[in-house]
Amino acid sequence: MEIINLDKDIRLICKQAFSFPEGIGDAFKELEQLVGMADERMFYGLSRPEGGKGIIYKAAVEELYEGEAAKLQAESYVVKKGNYISETILNWRSDETSIGKAFQQLLHDTRIDFKDGICVEQYLNDKDVVCMVRLDPDKM
Repeated sequence: MEIINLDKDIRLICKQAFSFPEGIGDAFKELEQLVGMADERMFYGLSRPEGGKGIIYKAAVEELYEGEAAKLQAESYVVKKGNYISETILNWRSDETSIGKAFQQLLHDTRIDFKDGICVEQYLNDKDVVCMVRLDPDKM
């Protein structure tokens, strides 16, 4: 595990999965249909438990310009700048459970931002992903 710093907010366009984990692939397909050509964009996954609903998962992609999500009448989310505890997984498709296992480890860190934190997957390419959770600035 390592700490990485995001030096700016990341504005995302989101599509919520109808179920977790089964609906994740469909959410990404719907998102790609919504934004069109996505080659120049970074993809993300966002997840967190919500009340009695279990885990809510959102497929996400970076906005090309501020307000793009609103223009597309899509949900938006901002990954806040700051320090994140992270784990990079190489070739995650060879073991799809590796993402969940990484977050289980990350969530045990007592410095994470329990109030506003969310599990963030940043897909570097088709094989590699960075799993990260924001650290509470008051605990640094």
